[in-house]
Amino acid sequence: MLLLPEKINLGVKKMEIFKAKFIEKIIRTPSVASFRFAPEKKIEFLAGQFLKIMFDEQNLSNNKLNKYLSFSSSPAESYIEVTKRITESDFSGRLGALKKDDVVLFQGPLGKCVFKPEYRKIVFLIGGIGITPVISIIGYVFKEKLDNDIVLLYSNKTEEEIAFKKELDFWRQEARNVKIYYSLTDCTPKDEKCIYGRIDKGMVQDNVRDIKERTIFIFGPPRMVEAIQGVCLELECDKKRVLSENFIGY
Repeated sequence: MLLLPEKINLGVKKMEIFKAKFIEKIIRTPSVASFRFAPEKKIEFLAGQFLKIMFDEQNLSNNKLNKYLSFSSSPAESYIEVTKRITESDFSGRLGALKKDDVVLFQGPLGKCVFKPEYRKIVFLIGGIGITPVISIIGYVFKEKLDNDIVLLYSNKTEEEIAFKKELDFWRQEARNVKIYYSLTDCTPKDEKCIYGRIDKGMVQDNVRDIKERTIFIFGPPRMVEAIQGVCLELECDKKRVLSENFIGY
């Protein structure tokens, strides 16, 4: 998941440059993979933040080899993890070619679209690879045994493209304060708990009846973010409660 440069803001944690050793690659779907690293020291960040991975250390402004990815790991973990839809880009190629113990340069953390304990009731309206910061947030809430009330509506084209489904199904079963709904747009769901169609006003009204009481997070491709912002407008949600971030670079 790559962030739009114009959306980049420093978070409350101090940004720094650091190195980390590559641990492993984890296949999430046929087109999505996670990459896990062991940093040289504990990295303090907030759930929902992102960082910059830099393969061209000589030219840090090289936007083909140095890109922004969201943390898909919880701040409570000792490792850091990023997740990306794999393409034929040079950057994806460099990620895919990493071998165990290869050292990679990072810069971060960045971003203000983050979880805060005072957000007592949250809803995530998410498309595709935009799930990565949500995984960081829900993972943190679950591991720290927080009681924030969370609802996730997660849209994908097909069931096979639901990234982190194993983790999400576990949280859905084990965490009483977490409700998760999948929606599919290109086929009829095999899972009876999936919903057919795009996230729209009706789907939100049917599954999140108290949405006006919730802090709303929207992550995903720019067009989807814009469309769901429109849904929030239709539902007359408080704009101050709607937090969004656009992702590009698939």
